[in-house]
Amino acid sequence: QVQLVESGGGSVQAGGSLKLACAASGNIYDTNYMGWFRQAPGKEREGVAGIYTRGTRGGMTYYVDSVKGRFTISQDNAKNTVYLQMNTLKPEDTAMYYCAAAWFLSDYPLTRTPRYWGQGTQVTVSS
Repeated sequence: QVQLVESGGGSVQAGGSLKLACAASGNIYDTNYMGWFRQAPGKEREGVAGIYTRGTRGGMTYYVDSVKGRFTISQDNAKNTVYLQMNTLKPEDTAMYYCAAAWFLSDYPLTRTPRYWGQGTQVTVSS
């Protein structure tokens, strides 16, 4: 099993920034990929950003079009932690953000459903 704990959510005004963190523990070598998903009320969950954390794809990053140029995903393998730096936030970024992890071999990991999930952290952007 892998446990994921998110932190860093909160409320900001449009144009502001937040940095989310996801700390992984447990049998982390069951995974090679970590990503961030979000779900707003009344909307479907969507993959926002992801990163391969080990292996031949290690370091490769993926973003949904709506956050490209504004969000950056990164990893600190020494801390088993993945970060999501979110800049120039918009009201439409308001959602519950979830960290997830899996073992993937996919060129489209944002469309896959990871095995392990965190509890989520709320991000609210006001106009």
